[in-house]
Amino acid sequence: MEKINRRQFMTYLGVGTAALVGSATGVNHVVKAADKTKAAAEAGKNKMVSVPFSPIEPSDKDDLVLPAGFSYDVIASWGDEIGNGEKFGYNCDLTVYFPINDSSEHGLLWVNHEYIGDGKIFLYPENTPEAEKHRIEQYNLGGSIIEIQKADGKWQLVKESKYARRITANTMIDLTGPAKGDGAVGGVNEVEGTFANCSGGRTLWNTVLSCEENFQEDAKRWGRNQTHYGWVVEVDPFNPQSKPKKHTALGRFSHENAAMTLSKDGRLVVYMGDDANNEHFYKFVSEGKYSESAGHGNSKLLEKGTLYVADLAKGKWLPLDLEKSPELKEKYSTQGEVLVNARDAAKLLGATPLDRPEDVEVSPVDGSAYLALTNNTDHGNYYGQIFRFMEEEDDAAAESFDFEVFAVGGPQSGFACPDNLHFDRDGNLWVFCDISSSKLNQEGAYESFKNNGGFFIPTSGRNKGVAYQFASGPVQSEMTGPWFTPDEKTLFVAVQHPGEESTDPDNPTSRWPRGDIPRASVVAVRGFKG
Repeated sequence: MEKINRRQFMTYLGVGTAALVGSATGVNHVVKAADKTKAAAEAGKNKMVSVPFSPIEPSDKDDLVLPAGFSYDVIASWGDEIGNGEKFGYNCDLTVYFPINDSSEHGLLWVNHEYIGDGKIFLYPENTPEAEKHRIEQYNLGGSIIEIQKADGKWQLVKESKYARRITANTMIDLTGPAKGDGAVGGVNEVEGTFANCSGGRTLWNTVLSCEENFQEDAKRWGRNQTHYGWVVEVDPFNPQSKPKKHTALGRFSHENAAMTLSKDGRLVVYMGDDANNEHFYKFVSEGKYSESAGHGNSKLLEKGTLYVADLAKGKWLPLDLEKSPELKEKYSTQGEVLVNARDAAKLLGATPLDRPEDVEVSPVDGSAYLALTNNTDHGNYYGQIFRFMEEEDDAAAESFDFEVFAVGGPQSGFACPDNLHFDRDGNLWVFCDISSSKLNQEGAYESFKNNGGFFIPTSGRNKGVAYQFASGPVQSEMTGPWFTPDEKTLFVAVQHPGEESTDPDNPTSRWPRGDIPRASVVAVRGFKG
């Protein structure tokens, strides 16, 4: 097991670089450091934030286009051997980098594999027996653990790795929390597999949280129990013998991601979005307190606590808890049943419906939570927004909050349909967008944006909220899962579903990255000064 170092610990707590000064530990020190960082940010609010690249123009090239001075290495593509007889899965999404021996040039990379979709034409011939189709699909979903290293200036896959591992739609996974063994999940304590793995997050004890999103269609086709999916899955990348866990206390819905931070009194807080039209924004607050010395034992904190859902009209967090919200007892008899039916329970309490709440991330400068609302064309919201949530007294466990619209997508701002978010240590927001492939490069609302892009948006200074385009993906792709190395000299990005609208495997709409058929791939972007 790799131990989290002090620098990583402070970063994950959601505080800035001021927290790295000094040798004291504990939540009080973190809060004081955060206050200093906020004061520094206030002092510099009228300064222009420096943009660390020359912005690019929208592109329709079948390539990953980056600013001058930047380049990328393709680390792993669908079908590549990753070690231990395993192969890299399909349509990669979340990436999370885990340093080995605190290195920014050698570590493990967790990668989600979200869905197959129209990629079936590349996975198998149409006349493949149905059972074999299902086997191939199930293997190619879930997640990959790969070992990677920078050598001679370039990133590459370490193929002879003791850590190489696949988690698939057939891996047995334990349930934890109130729904474990509950009648609402059929009374089971473990379930078969994880799939529809979209985004996720990293825990303070060096494990990954992988989020199950749009699982419904595949679960139905494969004859799976729907209630066994739609959860947050925890995986230990450094222990190949470890069994993944689905934490039911975090609720069941179409999870986009899970952003972890700490409250002022040291409890875990996990923010989560439910990616669908008219769904909701959630957070989980643990009952117990985090202890750095407990290491992986802190995972137990995700088994007991309160799941809340946001009411934006009142600025309140509504507890999805039978005892704290007695009106839930009119419909549900157990807390497990409430969590299995989190969406319906949220609506019963009057939670605010939102326009596809996707990724949420916590600012390392002031601890506020930024939420991407991708779009909702039924509401005439074609371009989406990014909201910022400020908890009462800057405490992540508070039951009240304020919010603001931080940025609005559209031709005037240059970006549309914000999806994945990631902060650098200075609190700048990196935003990667998800315009539907069927609408890319067509006449209409999205024509000016061309291929999906990645953007740099300062959250302070005179250019606060201004979007600068950093990347443009290959044809019909979506760039996802941005994650920096600790020294911030490398940015990992998953390039998902290039050539998604292909109908003929011999004549695909994209041939990225190898010039034959399109292959979802993880890349390492180099050129940052750190």
